[in-house]
Amino acid sequence: MGPVSVLPKPQSISTWEGDLAKMTHLQAGLSPDTIEKARLELNENPDVLHQDIQQVRDMIITRPDIGFLRTDDAFILRFLRARKFHQADAFRLLAQYFQYRQLNLDMFKNFKADDPGIKRALIDGFPGVLENRDHYGRKILLLFAANWDQSRNSFTDILRAILLSLEVLIEDPELQINGFILIIDWSNFSFKQASKLTPSILKLAIEGLQDSFPARFGGVHFVNQPWYIHALYTLIKPFLKDKTRKRIFLHGNNLNSLHQLIHPEFLPSEFGGTLPPYDMGTWARTLLGPDYSDENDYTHTSYNAMYVKHTCSNLERECSPKPMKRSQSVVEAGTLKHEEKGENENTQPLLALD
Repeated sequence: MGPVSVLPKPQSISTWEGDLAKMTHLQAGLSPDTIEKARLELNENPDVLHQDIQQVRDMIITRPDIGFLRTDDAFILRFLRARKFHQADAFRLLAQYFQYRQLNLDMFKNFKADDPGIKRALIDGFPGVLENRDHYGRKILLLFAANWDQSRNSFTDILRAILLSLEVLIEDPELQINGFILIIDWSNFSFKQASKLTPSILKLAIEGLQDSFPARFGGVHFVNQPWYIHALYTLIKPFLKDKTRKRIFLHGNNLNSLHQLIHPEFLPSEFGGTLPPYDMGTWARTLLGPDYSDENDYTHTSYNAMYVKHTCSNLERECSPKPMKRSQSVVEAGTLKHEEKGENENTQPLLALD
């Protein structure tokens, strides 16, 4: 038996060159694995990519009541990816994106990181954003609910900070395809704090994230949730799509079930992971600049993500820890097996953001 050749067959090289030639500038910079994932999971076809975009753009004339402030190819593409290239659904999401902003003008007035309300929320860790992605290439966002100081931050400003952060992150085409994960730690979140989560503000958040933003949310994970967080489900259920109800998982205070979905090597120690404790100032430093302080005035608009892309890793290495309320989660060492269905009611899905 002769030596085994590791060179690709001529046909394989030809196929690879053909795929490369078909790739449009809108896919430039994507890894081959991500391009293949977009094809398989999102129905993205480079042969008709520009036609797909144009067909969505042609629908704009049907909604003269909405001001479509941005309609370039790259912008429309993220809506197609968020709706798996169903053009009508992508246009509906595009219309809802701008309509939501028209209906909530105060939320998007001075919509940048140096707005006082947004800045306070960012500095307080709303949201947290991990530097590394998970094993599926998804960006992990963190919310430590107990750190909501209601005398300092309104819920609306926290929502604005989250939406601004997503605007920055969604500029990355890899994240348009791979999506996001959200982990909410409810440790020490009081009943008094929960009482401020009224149906109207919860509806505002769901409309802004579920119905009006072009992101793929692969899961929303609750840890250390008290009983009254379960009760909030009855408030938000009328606002949720059927599909949406399948992707929030309640893990309680044992994180083994969380680790079945997000590997510990991608998580900070607060969630039983192997990474150092999360520094809540990390993402604020990224958006506000390396010299940020409570008094600085650094402007970062929602569509200018280049600064973030090139400085994020350096800034996070330079960060010093900021005190925070720690998770009370516990993980049994060495036990990451799946639990039997029905064994732990806290792992049942409750809610998801599509």
